[in-house]
Amino acid sequence: MKKNISVELGRRDFLALTGLSAAALISGCLHAETGERKPNIVVIFADDLGYADLGIQGCKDIPTPNLDAFARAGVRCTNGYVSCPVCSPTRAGLMTGRYQQRFGHWYNPGSATEAAVNFGLPLTEITIADILKQAGYTTGLVGKWHLGYQPEFHPQKRGFDEFFGFLGGAHSYIDAKAEPKNPIMRGTDVVDEPEYLTHAFTREAVSFIDRNKEKPFFLYLSYNAVHGPLQAPPEYVDRFKDIADNKRRIHAAQVSAMDDGVGKVLDKLKDAGLEKDTMVFFLSDNGGPTQGTGADNTPLRGVKGNVWEGGIRVPFFIRYPRRIPAGMVYHKPVISLDIIATCAAAAQAALPSDRVMDGVDLISYLTGPKKDNPHDTLFWAFVSGRAVRQGPWKLVIEKDASPVLFNLDEDIKEANNVAANNGPIVESLQQALKNWEKDLKPPLWEPGGKKTGQKKPGEGRKRRKKPAA
Repeated sequence: MKKNISVELGRRDFLALTGLSAAALISGCLHAETGERKPNIVVIFADDLGYADLGIQGCKDIPTPNLDAFARAGVRCTNGYVSCPVCSPTRAGLMTGRYQQRFGHWYNPGSATEAAVNFGLPLTEITIADILKQAGYTTGLVGKWHLGYQPEFHPQKRGFDEFFGFLGGAHSYIDAKAEPKNPIMRGTDVVDEPEYLTHAFTREAVSFIDRNKEKPFFLYLSYNAVHGPLQAPPEYVDRFKDIADNKRRIHAAQVSAMDDGVGKVLDKLKDAGLEKDTMVFFLSDNGGPTQGTGADNTPLRGVKGNVWEGGIRVPFFIRYPRRIPAGMVYHKPVISLDIIATCAAAAQAALPSDRVMDGVDLISYLTGPKKDNPHDTLFWAFVSGRAVRQGPWKLVIEKDASPVLFNLDEDIKEANNVAANNGPIVESLQQALKNWEKDLKPPLWEPGGKKTGQKKPGEGRKRRKKPAA
């Protein structure tokens, strides 16, 4: 793997590395071949959403008409994954299109008061916002960042023209001043947001679209819904009086508020005449913490924080009417790392050529000439264990446990360990995992925020039993 470029190159000279000129940026809003406007791009990220918390994913007690309609209008990826079972590392992978362990971003950092000073997406990394901004896009982030508290890690230093949200991993939905060191911000200014936070993020997303509808834009709408704390407006809680369990009832209200919000964002695109030419993604950052919030990962085994399917397989939808026909269901494994490559291809933007990029352009697989699997192998590594998937086979190695093997085509619940009868497959997947780990960097901080950087997991360093929330 080639050595990362310096921090200076990562920020200031990416334009030169990609070979884009000022003239190209001026005309960057048009496709070179057709003269058509480049597509707008919206990535909607839910937080801690369960695999079965949406109607189209099998949910029976929470109506989600907007997200269900969204999924039916494009493609639903039934084997959609994220690169980590917790928030911040997944977001680091999403932003860069690279396994976050390649640059030491293994764990959540803890709160703003606990996080290591060096916590943040390393400045050597180039973000999706950097890439699309260089291609002529206006870029905006609304919602949760969770990729650094210090000024140098601020979203507007990482390619985003606009930011409204918070820098940490969670926030009260009803009290903007609940955490003085993790405030709601517009740009770098603290604001006292009076509205329920999910509604506020929807409002800001709609405003961003309205203000930028005349030119290509990239909007990263990063809801903190449905992450804890369990808080929802009474009118939403009242929708679910038939749910007896209090956690599940409030969780349902939070899901419903987010579904309404997604509906408003999609309605804005339609009303502005942008629906056909906007590529929209929806996914969650990890599986649901079922005991903590009442989320539902049925039929998957596991929860947020572990590398069973329930921690890493998520609802994953893409809508792009110009290219993707409605009603598609795609069963081959895809991963959140693919989003940056898919967006860059649609925008005719150059990806960095000096480093390993782990994602692929999904459009070329969904509708184009490529018929094979987008990925030969997918990998996961976290404090709770490691996993590798190749075709239908998934190998899981929990900490201090023997490897277990599952055929996911036959056993989505990961209930039947078939390692004993498939020794060569176990050995092959173990070797693939070892080869992948050779290119990874040590963690830059421990789970919960303590600065480290000495050893990779599994190299003799004592680890905490549980990841930070």
